[in-house]
Amino acid sequence: MKKLCLFIGFALLFPLFAQAAEKPVIRIGARVFTEQTILAEITAQYLKTKGYEVRVTGGLGSNLARSAQESGQLDLVWEYTGVSLVAYNHVDEKLDSAQSYLRVKALDLKKGLVWLAPSKFSNTYALALPKNVADTYPQINSISDLNKVLQAEAKDKHLVALDTEFANRSDGLVGMVKDYGMNLSRETIRQMDAGLVYTALRNGQVFAGLVYTTDGRLNAFQLKLLADDKHYFPDYTAAPVIRKDYLDAHPELAADLKPLAELLDDKTMRALNARVDVDHDSPSVVAADFLREHPLTALEASL
Repeated sequence: MKKLCLFIGFALLFPLFAQAAEKPVIRIGARVFTEQTILAEITAQYLKTKGYEVRVTGGLGSNLARSAQESGQLDLVWEYTGVSLVAYNHVDEKLDSAQSYLRVKALDLKKGLVWLAPSKFSNTYALALPKNVADTYPQINSISDLNKVLQAEAKDKHLVALDTEFANRSDGLVGMVKDYGMNLSRETIRQMDAGLVYTALRNGQVFAGLVYTTDGRLNAFQLKLLADDKHYFPDYTAAPVIRKDYLDAHPELAADLKPLAELLDDKTMRALNARVDVDHDSPSVVAADFLREHPLTALEASL
């Protein structure tokens, strides 16, 4: 009788073991800044409720994340239209948000990558002034205005802080200097981690710095955004990008991720980023709170 009970017990448990073993594994990549970490965490926690086993690899540079996805080492990455357009596909044509999305969707499909439904936020670049500089130079309202002051007052104190990735990307420093005719040199540029740029701005250690328009520290640190009056920076609408082979095997992902992407707009993303960078909450806690505030039943109902 004992053997029979054990046999029945194993027979009942076997389907549960089999179901657990059959969980599809999805590998998500995240680049080396806060917003990417938050997006990866939200997506990971959400997809776990959908039955996926999720593995997240963070701290990646843009090119590394891209090559890992193209080579099949990553399945899903939250990407920005401007990065793919300029850095990966070498398109320098000025395109609006909708045009950029359609162009990268077509170009990347040829490389085996599918752009899913986009979010409602665009995290583009901007130059910003710390409060002390903005108060001293109220006439600086655009990048062209900044350039005039930098050229007229070429002094070592007029330092411009840039994150290392932007300083070395094709859609970064080189193009900005060319379009605006800026005379920036090694003496006036400070390359650093993106987070340290904000610290330098808050502490008034630099004259200007490169920031992201959905960063939560903009308001907290009282930074003044400068208008990109020559429209140098491309649109950077974010969307989940997935390998076509993986999507073909799991077509439901497109519908699963669409309502999630549509919840994310500029205001929401800035608030989420602020919780990590200003309030020092962990990205996993921020992601969990966000999903609690937007119940999965509500997401599914919007499909």
